[in-house]
Amino acid sequence: MNDVQYFEIQAEEPEQAVQFYAVVFGWRFTQEPNMPIEYWRIENEGIRGAILQRPAPLPAPRTGTNAYVCSMQVADFDAVAQRILANQGTLATPKFAVPGRCWQGYFIDPQGNTFGIFQADSGAR
Repeated sequence: MNDVQYFEIQAEEPEQAVQFYAVVFGWRFTQEPNMPIEYWRIENEGIRGAILQRPAPLPAPRTGTNAYVCSMQVADFDAVAQRILANQGTLATPKFAVPGRCWQGYFIDPQGNTFGIFQADSGAR
């Protein structure tokens, strides 16, 4: 119980966010037609989630995050980072070692949301 089981990514333009995450992570989406806002379910083998129309204004740039930040585990940090940057994502922090655990980095999607990626590596230093 009390484990994260669902996440939501807010977006000014949900369809643009759907395209970004589909290309970067290979996620599949299904639009929910009976919702009061634009809402796209994320179809994958891991944690469940969705992309939805942002219900409140985005915080001003460089003011920090006003929500939980999720990090996706990836097999090849550098390859995924290249896909992020090639698809209008931007770098928030450079790749860094979490000693003995992984390589971690943070990015900003085209909708202004911060997210992380990490590659497990017990040799990270």
